[in-house]
Parts: sequence; C-alpha cells; structure tokens
Amino acid sequence: MNESFEARVTKDSLVFSAAHFITFNGNVCEKLHGHNWRLDVTVAGELDENFYVFDFIALCDACVQVVGELDHQVLLPERHQSIDVSTSGDGKEVTARFEDRRWVFPVGDCCILPVENTTAELIARWVGHRLIADCDMQSRTGLDELRVSVEENFGQWATVRLALGTE
Repeated sequence: MNESFEARVTKDSLVFSAAHFITFNGNVCEKLHGHNWRLDVTVAGELDENFYVFDFIALCDACVQVVGELDHQVLLPERHQSIDVSTSGDGKEVTARFEDRRWVFPVGDCCILPVENTTAELIARWVGHRLIADCDMQSRTGLDELRVSVEENFGQWATVRLALGTE
C-alpha cells in the first residue's frame, strides 16, 4: 500500500493585515495598498513515533510568530533592483524610492523582507524558509516537503513547495 501523509494548518489566527506595493513589467509600480493576508501551511512526510507528520501546535505557534511580525506593517523589499529602501541615520524612518516616487514610514511600521519584490509568491517563500529554520525541519527525518500558501485577496493564493530532508 502506498500512503502519504500531510499535516496542515490554516486558522483565523494565521491572518495578518499588511500594506505593500509591487512593480511589474519593468517600470510599472502599484499604488501602496493593503490586504488581509492568510497563511495555509502543510508539512508532508512519514508518520513519526507518535503517528503524526508534524506537531500541529508547534507548527501553528511558529506560524503565529511569523504572522505577528508581518501584521499591521508595510512590507518592503530589501533586494529589489529598482526600489531603494533605506533607514534614516537616526533609525526613526524608512524611506522607499522608485523612480520619482518616494514613501516615508516610521521604522516601527515597516517590515523589510529579504525578497526581490513583495509578491505573494515571494512572501510565501520567505515564510517557508522562516518556518523551516524556526521549526528545525531540515534536521528532522521523515519530512519531505513544506508547502506554504499565502492568500493575498479572497480566492487569490500563491504557493511555494520547499523540499525537506535534503541539503
């Protein structure tokens, strides 16, 4: 018999409100806007000695931690080729610049992510890598894949699948 198992969490506690803007088609830059984002996280693999793939509580707690860092923040890309994000010398303001546009935010209202663009896809990837590190998933045997989906708007999801157990 060929069996596969998954542990999945998606709850109301895994929703965060955050603003962002993205660029696309070279030089098109959206207006700053916000979403009520939602996480849906699945770990696939073999059953362990407790007969589960992954502890739901540990997975949910790690997701809640990440969501807390993103909630009520302006999400800004650290690695964008055309958006320059910098923190003022006194550490109180974050400035984002794209061509002739400029946004200034209090530093406490920003989450600067190590991504190229704040798309749902790249946010999902960042969340996935955070969960792998925070839950020490790479060192656990029997785990095959982490799947992170981010809902940006009702019915609009982006998903990343990250292989586990291989370096």
